[in-house]
Formats: sequence, C-alpha cells, structure tokens
Amino acid sequence: MLLFPLQLGGSAALLGIGLAILFFFIIVISFIRRYKRCPSDRVLVVYGKVGTGNSARCIHGGAAFIWPVIQDYEFLDLTPISIEVNLVNALSKQNIRVNVPSRFTIGISTEPGIMQNAAERLLGQGMQQVQDLAKEIIFGQLRLVVASMDIEEINSDRDKFLTNISKSVESELKKVGLKLINVNITDIVDESGYIEALGKEAAAHAINAARKSVAEKNRDGSIGEANALQDERTQVAAANAQAVEGENTAKIAVANSDSLRRQREAEAERTAIAAEKVQTAKALEESYAAEKDAELARADRERSSQMADIIVPAEIDKKKVEIDAEAEAERIRRRAKGEADAILFKAQAEAQGLLEVLTKQAQGLDEIVKAAGNNPKDAVLLLIADKLPELVKTQAEAIKNIKIDKVTVWDTGANGAQGKNSTANFISGMYKSVPPLQEMFNMAGMQLPEYLKGKGVDATEDSQEPAPKTTEPKE
Repeated sequence: MLLFPLQLGGSAALLGIGLAILFFFIIVISFIRRYKRCPSDRVLVVYGKVGTGNSARCIHGGAAFIWPVIQDYEFLDLTPISIEVNLVNALSKQNIRVNVPSRFTIGISTEPGIMQNAAERLLGQGMQQVQDLAKEIIFGQLRLVVASMDIEEINSDRDKFLTNISKSVESELKKVGLKLINVNITDIVDESGYIEALGKEAAAHAINAARKSVAEKNRDGSIGEANALQDERTQVAAANAQAVEGENTAKIAVANSDSLRRQREAEAERTAIAAEKVQTAKALEESYAAEKDAELARADRERSSQMADIIVPAEIDKKKVEIDAEAEAERIRRRAKGEADAILFKAQAEAQGLLEVLTKQAQGLDEIVKAAGNNPKDAVLLLIADKLPELVKTQAEAIKNIKIDKVTVWDTGANGAQGKNSTANFISGMYKSVPPLQEMFNMAGMQLPEYLKGKGVDATEDSQEPAPKTTEPKE
C-alpha cells in the first residue's frame, strides 16, 4: 500500500523534469532562430529599440541577435540596378537642345552613413520603386550638367562630361542611400545639327592635312630622286662625255615630268583649299541657321512668358469676378427666399391666430345658442342684454361732454304749434338728440323704465307724441 504513492510521486517528479528540459530546449531554439546572419549581397537592417538617437542599425557581412518583441529586421538587396535614361531636348549652355541617351548602373551603398540613409528611405520599397526614384534624380542632375557645358566641350571632352555627371548624380544618390556604379553615354545628337557640322569640319581639316602631308612626301621624294639622278648624270658625264646628248634629252624629259608633277600638285592644292573653304562656308551657314532657330525659340519663350504674366492673371481675375458675381447672386437669392419664407410663415401664423379667434368666437356663440335653448332669437336677446350697460352708458355720455357755458334764448313769449315757447322747444330738441333707447329696448323685448320715458316730466308732451312703433320679428 505504501509503494503505490511512492510510484506516483516519482512519476510526477520525472514529468516535471521532462517538462523543464523541454521548455529549456524551446527557449534555446528560439534564441538560436533569432540570431540572424547577413549574406554578402544584402544589408541586414535591425529596427525597433536599437539605441538612443538611432532609427535603425545596419549590418553588412556580419550577424546580429534580434531581441523578441522589442526588435525586428529586414534585408536590403545589393543587386546592381541598370537604368536607361534617354534625356531629350536638354538645353546646353548655348541654349541648343541636345539628346543624351545613356545608361546608369546603381546600387545600394554599403558605406556606414549612406547605408543608414538607405535604411531610412528605401526599406520596404520594391526594386521598381527604387529604380523610379533613382531615375528621377538622374534626369534632374543630367539636365543640370548639360546646361553648364558648351556643345563643343560636351562633344570633344567626354571624360570631363562623364566626370561632371558622376559627381553631380552620385552626390544626390547618396542622400537616399544609393551609389553610382557606372555611366555609359552612347551618343549625343542635337536637333539643329551643330554637332554633325563640327564633325564635318574636323573631317575636312583631317582630309586636307592628309593631302598636304602626301603632297609634301611626294615633293621630298621627287627632290631626292632628282638629286640622285643629278649625281648619276654627273658621274656618267664625267665618265662618258659622249652621253651628253642623251643626258640633255633625259634632262628635257625630267623637266617636262617635273612641270607636269608641279601642275598636278598645284591643282591638288587648289582643290583642297577650295574644298576647305566650301566646308567652312557650310559650317558657318549651319551655325547661322542654328543661331536663327535659337533666336526664334527665345522669341517664342518670351512671347509665352508675356502671355503667362499678362493674359493668365487677367483670366484669373475674370474668373474671380464671375465667381464673386455668382456668389452675390446666390446670396441675394437665398436672402430673398428667406424673406419670402418669413413672410409666408408670418401670414400663416396670422391666419392661424385669426382662425383660433374665429374658432373660439364660434364656440362661444354655439354655447350661447345652447344656453338659450337652441333658439337663435333668444341668443340674440342674451347678447343685447349682455351689452345693454354699455349701450346705456353710451346714451348717457352722448351729451355728457357737451360744455355749455352760456345759452341765450330770445323768447318773444309766443307759443309754437304745440303751445310751447322757444325755450321749451330748445330743451325738447336737445333731449331728442339722444339716440332712441325705446326702440332698442323694444327690439330686445324689454320695457324702458318710465323715468327714462319722461312721463314724470312732461305728460302732456308724451300724450301728444305718438308712441314708437315696434315691429315684432316674424317667425
């Protein structure tokens, strides 16, 4: 019974030891896999936490341990890149346009500082992207070099031309981490034919120099031959006096031959001089034509510059005025639309208010009619009875504000048609100017009080005046 627990404890211990060993081997293998070696045709770029003030660490031809989590790595390919650059219509120092077809071979630099630039600017870029970037830089610098040199200097001193290109292009390529490996200029051609004219002129000079050299060598040979013949003739004359006649004949033949030779040499010299002058004249003619084309091009450029300085700003101002006018018109339209909307909203609000007032009045009248037992005539009587105090007040105030400081009545004592004198007629007429309340009370179905009718004041007058007639509305 005690053996079984001991066996279980030993198995657990062995399992723990095995797991620890396995874990140790996994860590060792992981560390080994993080140790990266750099091939000779690549640059190892370690980035992440690589040190204070450094964005990356570049290694060429070595190895480095890449810490997990805090560091990572990539490779930069050092394979040379060949770029064909066909520069067309580049202006030289003499304002003559030339075509410079060339091929450049570049690659990522392994110098410490320049390699750091490559890690910062080219890491993660494809081969085509690097080639396009280098091509743009080469185009710009090649134009600058052509613009700083004369056509004769470019055509004759190719070494200087290539040296200037190398210095200018390489200094710019180093800024992005590249270096110039080789430059090959295939041929240089200009549109005006100036370089071809220079070649023709040089060929004409070479041909004339060769002809002159041949003529001089022929002349020296003839002179040597003549001297030899002269010695021979002298020796023969001294040896054989009888050969004088033959010698004279030979001398005549030699003289004729010399004359013919000199004539032919003179003709050759004249032809060579004439050909040289013709070539010189043609070269000057082509040069003048090239200068004429250059002046015409300059005039076109000046004309374009004037148009850009005058016409383009005028068109911009015109467009600006049109845009301002359209903006002002749009602002006026929006203001007018806003005012119209405001008027519409105000009219709608007034109409809504009037509708509410009329609706409330209609509801009030409907309640009054219902209170009168749905009898419209009784409802009218109720309305008149409601307004009666105001009507009586209006009756009383009709003559209330009449201020009579003094009334003078000329009374002769004679009575009128009704037996009243002038004073009584004046008072009665003024009282009759009060609106007839009796008729209003009769229309309302009510009786005017007796004291308002005047029976207590003048019963005789009331009895003599006919009673007001009341017309009852017919149902």
